Amino acid sequence: MNPALPATVTAEPALSPADANPAANLSFDQLPLAPATLANLQQLGYRQMTPIQAASLPLALAGRDLIAQAKTGSGKTAAFALTLLAKLNPRRFAVQALVLCPTRELADQVAQEIRRLARGADNIKVLTLCGGSTMRPQMSSLEHGAHVVVGTPGRIMDHLQRASLDLAALNTLVLDEADRMLDMGFFDDIVVVAKACPKERQTLLFSATYPEGIASLSRQFLRQPQQITLLEQHEAGKIRQRFYEVAPDQRLAAVALLLKHYRPVSTLAFCNTRQQCRDLLQVLRAEGFVALALHGELEQRERDQVLVQFANRSCSVLVATDVAARGLDIEQLEAVINVDVTPDTEVHVHRIGRTGRVDQAGWAFSLVSGNQMARVDNIEKQLGHEIEWHSLSELQAAPGKPLLPPMVTLLILGGRKEKIRPGDVLGALTGEAGFSKEQIGKINVTETSTYVAVARGIAKEALRKLSAGTVKGKKVKVHLLSDKAG
Repeated sequence: MNPALPATVTAEPALSPADANPAANLSFDQLPLAPATLANLQQLGYRQMTPIQAASLPLALAGRDLIAQAKTGSGKTAAFALTLLAKLNPRRFAVQALVLCPTRELADQVAQEIRRLARGADNIKVLTLCGGSTMRPQMSSLEHGAHVVVGTPGRIMDHLQRASLDLAALNTLVLDEADRMLDMGFFDDIVVVAKACPKERQTLLFSATYPEGIASLSRQFLRQPQQITLLEQHEAGKIRQRFYEVAPDQRLAAVALLLKHYRPVSTLAFCNTRQQCRDLLQVLRAEGFVALALHGELEQRERDQVLVQFANRSCSVLVATDVAARGLDIEQLEAVINVDVTPDTEVHVHRIGRTGRVDQAGWAFSLVSGNQMARVDNIEKQLGHEIEWHSLSELQAAPGKPLLPPMVTLLILGGRKEKIRPGDVLGALTGEAGFSKEQIGKINVTETSTYVAVARGIAKEALRKLSAGTVKGKKVKVHLLSDKAG
């Protein structure tokens, strides 16, 4: 059957999720979701649907195929997660849903969110299958069965070729950040994976933009899809942009000056090249900042550790290239600095959109040299209003202590393989060790390691007490992750 042209649902610009679209005034309990799921949503703090949830969930829960244009941070993960979970049969231990993501980091974030949303159901097993990890443990996990698989196209294709992944029971296929997967050259892999799925299935495609490759995928693999487009890019007034003209040799020092003046807790600094990443990292560390870099030369383990430390507020500044930062969704990001203005206006909009999420405001600073003014003109046209120019001479280092992140990360050698859960670590720190819940931050459990953020002032004592005590009744090895890592 040839799919019909997609029908379109458009969500208007938003001041708040409830104002963005009349449907957004719906609370989750007006959707056909199980009582246990609704109770879990309430417990997780999901009060009202975001625009993308309000526009897509009624259609998706009714079984329609979707093409939804939505940016990272819009609430799209919950939109497809609630849909696929509503169709799962927990008693059938077979892969019933597959989510394809462009990067391992996004896959981990998506899997974590699905697990949170699945708490109200019976024991739902969510498995992550990505490159950068050895095949054997993944094949072993698949032998034990899973309900939902989240992974990158290349690794999913590897498992299909080895016949270690069986998709015969699949009823939902999700393509998350499909435009990025196409940018990264995954078109052919996606085609192979989609063809391995049963024809009678629901397909949900989420993408920030709508390049020709998306239309091609839609024609091949979606059945009479409904198209949902969110017109808004960023909420008005939430992201305060300032542009500074700099001489090329001022650029890196200007980043340090911005940080000292505004003192954001968490900043993402975008560089156009790896070399610029390395140079800026050196400058920032010399100035006393706790900074880490994210670029293509890092091994997967190093990359994972950098991202954990930045997301749990153990690192003040993450210096990254656009390619390295693909798929990142960091909560509570106070500022974005464009160390160079990107020639692509869509990339600029995407960069600054990492801050000013949900109910928070954020800063976006751009450093511009004389030969980049044409790029700024294009950004102005895209924004539809004049940009705000400021002078570096206005900036002054704020008096007081150096800008240090509030948390420090402890690494526990042991993870899901050892049956360690976040609650076990929290219990060890707040029980026998005697710390308060407020002193403990994010806890990330991976297959073989556990990362726990603790308040900077208790880091050494927490390390000593965890090393001397037990987690889940067993002695564990604990290390303090160095501020200089990455």
